[in-house]
Amino acid sequence: MKTYATIAAFREALDTERHAGRAVGLVPTMGYLHDGHRSLMDAAVVANGVAALTIFVNPLQFAPTEDLSTYPRDLQRDLAMARSAGIGHVFTPDVAEMYPEAIATTVSVAGVSSALEGASRPTHFDGVATVVAKLFAIAGPCRAYFGEKDFQQLAVVRKMTSDLSLPVAVVGCPTVRESDGLAMSSRNVYLNDAERAAAPVLHRALRAGREAIEQGVRDAAAVRAVMAEVIAAEPLARLDYAEVVDAATFVVPAPLAGTLRLLVAVRFAKARLIDNIGVLA
Repeated sequence: MKTYATIAAFREALDTERHAGRAVGLVPTMGYLHDGHRSLMDAAVVANGVAALTIFVNPLQFAPTEDLSTYPRDLQRDLAMARSAGIGHVFTPDVAEMYPEAIATTVSVAGVSSALEGASRPTHFDGVATVVAKLFAIAGPCRAYFGEKDFQQLAVVRKMTSDLSLPVAVVGCPTVRESDGLAMSSRNVYLNDAERAAAPVLHRALRAGREAIEQGVRDAAAVRAVMAEVIAAEPLARLDYAEVVDAATFVVPAPLAGTLRLLVAVRFAKARLIDNIGVLA
């Protein structure tokens, strides 16, 4: 496994792999890797001739009031996990390498980015789309692997990639969960013991909403109320949003029909967690 701190060296390494006839799988991350990231690396290793990992905590996707300075980091642990997964190349740039000057160009994806996370974190998806577009430009033609845990982010990346005709196949991978249903997330480290015990309430709320739809409920407000009631029963949790949308457009159908996605965001003292599941109506 080789590591690179510069754009030029990482780009050259992946170009060399393609020239040798090897397809490239790319796993973009912000580091502090867990088993969810490991599942993305495993998928990339299995499906491609070589797999590459990027580790970069992107300041563009953090608002001034968010946790950029305290976001968890453990590069040596991340590199050990990447090596054990069979990753061939790791890109670990610093901010000066990615953004040597004040950035004047940003990528904004209308529609799918406007609600939910886009409403709660107004600058977030422009930052995500910009850094992912840059990473795709650096990496070149590849398959890129993203987790469905950040389902709206996955939709934004897919739409951006399609609209800009980027030579990247975006692959969504299932959410990896703890045994009690909590979606794996780097931000779970912010939870204290009591909050960690309470955190599976997100998944319980989503399952309750899915059950309501499977039982024939077709009114989005009623499904939102079912999920909100589950969250409200947990005193340590504060609901940010609970929603049901069309999985492709993020529009709320009336009545509910087709391939849907249930999404929730919940705040604890220091942690804000998100989760989602799919359902057919």
